Amino acid sequence: MTTAKDPTSAGPRAALPEGPRRRLISPLQEFLLTESAGGMVLGVAAVVALIWANVATAHYEDFWRAEISFISVGGVEATTDLRHLVVDGLMAIFFFVVGMEIKRELTVGELKERRVALLPVFAAVGGMVLPALLFVMIAAGDGAALTGWGIPMATDIAFAVGAISLLSKHVPNQLAAFLLAVAVVDDIGAIAVIAIFYSGGVEVAWLGAAVVGLLAIYAIVRIHVYSWVPYLVLGFGVWAAVQQSGVHPTIAGVAIGLLMPVYSKRGDRSACPEAASIIEDLEGGVAEHSAEIGRWQRIQTLGRESVPMLERYEHHLHPWSSFVILPLFALAEAGIVISGDSVSAALSSRITLGVVVGLLVGKTLGIFLGSYAATKIRVAELPAGVTWFHLLGVGALAGIGFTVAIFVAGLAYTDPALIDEAKFGILAGSILAGLLGAVILRLISKNSATRLETEPA
Repeated sequence: MTTAKDPTSAGPRAALPEGPRRRLISPLQEFLLTESAGGMVLGVAAVVALIWANVATAHYEDFWRAEISFISVGGVEATTDLRHLVVDGLMAIFFFVVGMEIKRELTVGELKERRVALLPVFAAVGGMVLPALLFVMIAAGDGAALTGWGIPMATDIAFAVGAISLLSKHVPNQLAAFLLAVAVVDDIGAIAVIAIFYSGGVEVAWLGAAVVGLLAIYAIVRIHVYSWVPYLVLGFGVWAAVQQSGVHPTIAGVAIGLLMPVYSKRGDRSACPEAASIIEDLEGGVAEHSAEIGRWQRIQTLGRESVPMLERYEHHLHPWSSFVILPLFALAEAGIVISGDSVSAALSSRITLGVVVGLLVGKTLGIFLGSYAATKIRVAELPAGVTWFHLLGVGALAGIGFTVAIFVAGLAYTDPALIDEAKFGILAGSILAGLLGAVILRLISKNSATRLETEPA
């Protein structure tokens, strides 16, 4: 075996063609690209749901209410309908991905450094508190409507990131990172609201069983178990226990995601010398076929041990979450029947008005005022190249609250009529917020370009 070279010196990596090198992107870039593309697919799914529900209303409802049996043992069956399978089951995977992204941002991402993190934290808190307050003010006096105060607090990461990516030529790069950080903190707040305020009576025994399951997952994480099988088995057990406990089962996904480690088993590039040595042997082409396979398997093992479990699981699950689970959720939940009566009910509804005002006004001003407060008390400062008008625009984009807002609406109300009124508000408020944010950011970009053209050289 030849002597290993310095992995930082010119070698196999330097010989990579330009094309493959361009495809090597960071986990954060991969996350943003997936969210951006996923937001477009999500939008298409929402439009399809609206058309489906209005063209074939009975078929739409019958389809999502169709019962399926997924466990049948000794005459005992566990059944649910397709809509609950998506909302309570598949959405747990979405929240698992959300939990992993929260963990990464808090440990190695934008929210790791205190002074950098405080600006999006203050902004997100303002963007959650003000929408809820505005909703309560509008819905005051209607006890049935008041329970929906958590609906306008949510920001849809996929739509918001997708919108800002379409405007990438008109905004500074730091603005996208700021929006992502705000959305992550917003997710933390939404998860806390769901767990505390939108869960039923807690069954302590089942909750204890869920905690035991989470401790078991923590234990296999600590001993570096890399097979996905024990995580799947234990994760399903935790999800089932949380569901029986009265806490919404998607919280199980978040909790498991937060347990995933962001650091690899092999730190400080310790695998580089051995990997470089194996690559040299493979390039030499002197080994037999079976020996070459063994070397590639060793490279695979080194890669698995060098890439954090969180990054590996998020890499595999995030596309499924963005391109399959969320569009299915939109298909199941965004189908609102639009008729003269339903539109009239929505226009006179405190719920609809509260959601629209909360998303459009509350989010925009809340994020702006939260950011202003952070700079005023000198705990944070604006990122380089970002102005207050940029924050006003990105605050409006954060008012796109589609996915989680609809999710919370289904938890806040049991009356289908009230849920539809909330969904009307979510769709209208999200569309208006997206348009307002796009207009503000485009105007800022246009004014900046005009100033540059008129300034003397």
